[in-house]
Order: sequence, then C-alpha cells, then structure tokens
Amino acid sequence: MTHLELDPRWDKTFEPDARVVHTKVEFPTRFGTFLAADLYQPQAREEGSRLPAIAVGGPFGAVKEQCSGLYAQTLAAHGFLTLAFDPSFTGESSGHPRYVASPDINTEDFSAAVDFLALHPHVHPEAIGILGICGWGGIALNAAAVDPRIKATVVSTMYDMTRVSALGYNDSMSREDRRELRVQLATQRLEDARTGRPARAGGVVDPLPADAPQFVRDYFDYYKTERGYHPRSLNSNDGWNITSTLSFLNAKFLQFIDEIDTPVLMIHGEKAHSRYFGETAFAHLTGENKELLIIPDATHVDLYDNVHAIPFEKLIAFFHANLTSAKTQQKDTPNSL
Repeated sequence: MTHLELDPRWDKTFEPDARVVHTKVEFPTRFGTFLAADLYQPQAREEGSRLPAIAVGGPFGAVKEQCSGLYAQTLAAHGFLTLAFDPSFTGESSGHPRYVASPDINTEDFSAAVDFLALHPHVHPEAIGILGICGWGGIALNAAAVDPRIKATVVSTMYDMTRVSALGYNDSMSREDRRELRVQLATQRLEDARTGRPARAGGVVDPLPADAPQFVRDYFDYYKTERGYHPRSLNSNDGWNITSTLSFLNAKFLQFIDEIDTPVLMIHGEKAHSRYFGETAFAHLTGENKELLIIPDATHVDLYDNVHAIPFEKLIAFFHANLTSAKTQQKDTPNSL
C-alpha cells in the first residue's frame, strides 16, 4: 500500500455534523493510482451492524472537501456509511502527471471505491450505491452500467462530459470545429512533450467578463468565493491539463446505460443549463425503477450546496428503499465479494 500525505485538518467548505464520525482513508485502483477519501459513518451505528454504503464523486474538477463531501456527510447522518473521494490525478489522490482526466480511469475510480466499501467491516457488500454530481453524473451512469455490484445510483445536476467535450454546449460544434479542436490539442500535446510541463486549461474564469452567461457567473459564485473555494480544487484554481480533453473526444458514457437494471434517480434543476444532459440520459434508461426529478426554479449550481434545493429527503428515501434490506441488519462477519 502506498501511503498518501493526507491533511488531517477539517478543511471542508461545510461545517462538521456532530451526528457523523469522519476519518481520512485511502485505497488503490486497478490502474495503480491511490485515491484519498473522506469516510463518514453515523455516530449512532449499532455495535456489530453492517450498513448500506454510498460512494460519492464530483463535480468534475472539484475535490472531496466541496459538495461531494456535503452530500456524503448528510447521507451519513441518516444511517449510511459514505465515502467522498478525490479522483485519480487530483486533490490528495495520487497519479502523475497531475490534473488528468479519463473516461476509463474515472469510471474505475467509482469501482475502486466500491471495492473499498465492499471490504469494509461495517458495510454490507450487497448494499452499495453511488452518487455522481455534475460531470461525475455521467461517470456514475457509466459505472452503474459496467459494475453490477452497484445496487442503486443517484445522479445530481449531471453533465455528460464525453458529449460536451466532443460537441460543445447544446451540440453546437460542427465537424470542422471538431477537426480544429483535434489540431489544437495535438499541437498542445507536442508542446507539453517538448517542455515536460503540461499546460493547464484554467479553472472557472476570473475575473468575470461583462458578458459572461449566468451559468458561468453561478460557477464563479461557487468556486471562486468563500462559499465553495478550495485550494486543491481544479475549478477554483488552474483547471485540468488542456490535453485531458483528448480522452473524451472519442468516448461515449451513455452507450450502454440502457442495460442498467438497478434503480436510478436523476435530479436536475428546472433552470439548469445542463438539464438537457439529464433528460437525454433519462430517455436512454429502461425499466420501471428509473426516475427523473426536476427541482422547481433550481439552477445547476443550486444542487451543489443549497440544502433548500437539494432534495435530501428524496435521496435518503431512495437509498433506504433500494439498499436497506434484511441483509444489512446482519452482525459483523468477514466480508467477501
């Protein structure tokens, strides 16, 4: 096991909950990276009980100290063991070069979190769900399609990063636009190889231009102010490596999500600029155990940390209904996959 240097301080963008026990943990992926995570457990866990568990990731370019941690801690306060993790190559997790994203590796990050939870002595291995926020919503659906150990999935304010990378917002990029983008990325890749220092794309634009659209202003208000800023967050600072986009140009997250036969709850804000990603994804899901919940008047970023907009009661009920069973009441015995 390669031990990471994990900051022991409480450095979250939200306050601790006295109902929850928090610890820092690490675990490996099958690609050789080690993920740093915050583990949240109910303070009132019955001795010897095994709990339903949830791995939480996102948004794309955020860290576990931001809204994924808020979701994880809130769910833990209602009886779940939860895990908010930093993706490979970001935050406190390992991986070099830094600040790289990949559809395959980031899907594996979710499955590696399931490995960790399934082997945890306080978790029932047949009662594990996942929750993906923003860009990690599409990744969560991809993970649920490939990993049958995931018994329930929640997707909040999702992006399909493969779609927006390849086609732009509202699928506005032409074939010529895509060709030019490939040329730009190939040129940047060669420059990175020459210098040995991958160029960064920049996080949320700062300062805001006068003509910035409202959703960019919303991102600024979260990532660049005291509300959500974190020093390890890519979106709060210098962003991803520019060439990370290469990995997403020829990939499709939603190709096999019609084969997800476990429950899925999708949540979007009525006024979210990203709403079309969720509606398209939902149209591809099959079966009767799928639901799309639209939150009135909510924007994309409202579902990051606005506890009055995030339907936590619905999330809690969904995970309890689909993860809690007679099996989760069993006493501690050695876990096995």
